[in-house]
Amino acid sequence: YQSIWAKNAGSLAAPTASFHFDADFERELQSRGVEFAKVTLHVGLGTFLPVTVENLNDHFMHAEAAEIPLATREKIQRTQMRGGRVIAVGTTVTRTLEAMALGHFHEYDGDLKGETSLMIRPGHDWKVVDVLLTNFHQPKSTLLALVAGFASIEKVRSAYAWAIERRFRLFSYGDLTVWIR
Repeated sequence: YQSIWAKNAGSLAAPTASFHFDADFERELQSRGVEFAKVTLHVGLGTFLPVTVENLNDHFMHAEAAEIPLATREKIQRTQMRGGRVIAVGTTVTRTLEAMALGHFHEYDGDLKGETSLMIRPGHDWKVVDVLLTNFHQPKSTLLALVAGFASIEKVRSAYAWAIERRFRLFSYGDLTVWIR
């Protein structure tokens, strides 16, 4: 249940978007100039809690712990300065990077550590992530709200209808989607 990048214990679930990567694929992407930067994610079970309120603003958002090394922050900054795109593999990475930009973490020896309960939804002012790789998500989930905030609800509905019609595998162990802002 671990991805190729799993290193530190503490997560209650794997960030499933990373299941689509193996060492060979990572090397192939690196040979094409793709750079990788690491974060430590502690995915919580709250990730799977459905939205049960009518107004998304009333949903209690769970907190997830994360660590962002100084080297990762510097790599993101260099990428942005040269006009490159920051690609997040998964919604938890996305939440972590956007929470970092909003100052949700505390600095310890150059690294950022802490937790965030950032709820990303339509209208979010994106600071870091330019491309989102993620699986298809359950209806009435905060993960789907995040994707809709990234791409628009209309694009999400259209993409999901297209995928369902073609019998794509949905949810945690399903097919990967690529969203470009």
